[in-house]
Amino acid sequence: MKKSFSAVTATCVLLAATAAAQTPKTTFKFDFGPGKAAAGYQQVLPSAAYSPTTGYGFDFGTTVTGTDRGGKDALKGDFVTSKQPFYFSVKLPEGNYNVTVTLGDAKGPASTFLKAESRRLLLETTATKPGQFTTHTFTLNLKSRRISDTETVALKPRELRKLDWDDRLTLEFDGANPCLAALEITPAPTATTVFLAGNSTVVNQDDEPWAAWGQMLPRFLKPGVAVANHAESGLTLGSFLGSKRLAKVLSVMKPGDYLFIEFGHNDQKDKGENDGAWKSYTERLHLFVQEAKKKGGIPVIVTSTSRRSFGADGKIENSLGDFPAAARKVAQEENVALIDLNAMTAKLYEAMGVEESKKALVHYPANTYPGQTAPLADNTHFNPYGAYEIAKCVVEGIKANKLGLVKFLRNDTPTFDPAKPDALATWIWIDSPRSEVTKPDGN
Repeated sequence: MKKSFSAVTATCVLLAATAAAQTPKTTFKFDFGPGKAAAGYQQVLPSAAYSPTTGYGFDFGTTVTGTDRGGKDALKGDFVTSKQPFYFSVKLPEGNYNVTVTLGDAKGPASTFLKAESRRLLLETTATKPGQFTTHTFTLNLKSRRISDTETVALKPRELRKLDWDDRLTLEFDGANPCLAALEITPAPTATTVFLAGNSTVVNQDDEPWAAWGQMLPRFLKPGVAVANHAESGLTLGSFLGSKRLAKVLSVMKPGDYLFIEFGHNDQKDKGENDGAWKSYTERLHLFVQEAKKKGGIPVIVTSTSRRSFGADGKIENSLGDFPAAARKVAQEENVALIDLNAMTAKLYEAMGVEESKKALVHYPANTYPGQTAPLADNTHFNPYGAYEIAKCVVEGIKANKLGLVKFLRNDTPTFDPAKPDALATWIWIDSPRSEVTKPDGN
């Protein structure tokens, strides 16, 4: 028996509604504050706490207040702010997105410091005068564990709580008086992606006072390129492969995307018959490069950051054996770009000096760990200042190799000489609410 026209229509409507419900929303326009919402924008009141049902809201228990200044411009007439850092999250599927924030107050001064996800630096302190507004756009990457219907990335337990691996985009607003007026999110499927493969010197660290250069790199990039940081503390080339992180990267890599590869610190600990700088390390580096090339990607080899290991002559001693030399040789043999971060960070530490260079790395106060009676310096892991300086070294490496990424460097990116580091006293970082004294995995 044939269905009636009305029955067929109802079925089609039901199917369309079901499909719409299963397709996640990826475009948002938010107008913050208690005033009238601008046309085409979703109003977000200070009471909008994040929930999976709404898919957006202020997150992790942080709260804001709202102010309505009135006026003809509905979008800029109101805003939300807080005296404490606050998070705003939006549920989104994996991919690259253009994220635009409008900051300012029609009748008062504002000052905002912006991070995303696991403390990726987007915007250093940005002040506006009363009546002044500033708009900034960033291209951000969101990743998921899924590789295929049968494969997922094998995460470490500590990664399960990381903002980089959850199901939403989270922005962290810090500053003396952050005034958020509007936020827009749109997919950016054609954006270039810079994938990072590495260890604790590269990873996006969630907690203060830890940091690595990968999470500082977005600050120097214009819209149109996103950093997808797949590094994790304690990893070697082998464990990056074994946890299926390279498979994940390759599953989403497009022709023209980049793969920056920095390993060595933890690879030193592999002591098997076929391990070592000139054996498994070299073989795996070749594999990473060749697999990226097969996908049309652009591999970039990065030598391991130097440890803060001064000799009696005040010079940095090589504590990484043959690993930096092996990385240089693979880059030469594969005819790919090399960023010699090992040499640049040695120069950086030497310029800072034996004592001042400690201020670029994490310190453990006395009694942090059982049996520890005196302050202890971590000579491998950076604090935000050290990570920022090393990210500047990476930027210089991008320039020196004349990579296509040069056109995406922000106009306010200064030339940097590792022999002339920024003075710590002139550099400002606003701490995130989350902190942890436990040292990340890795040596």
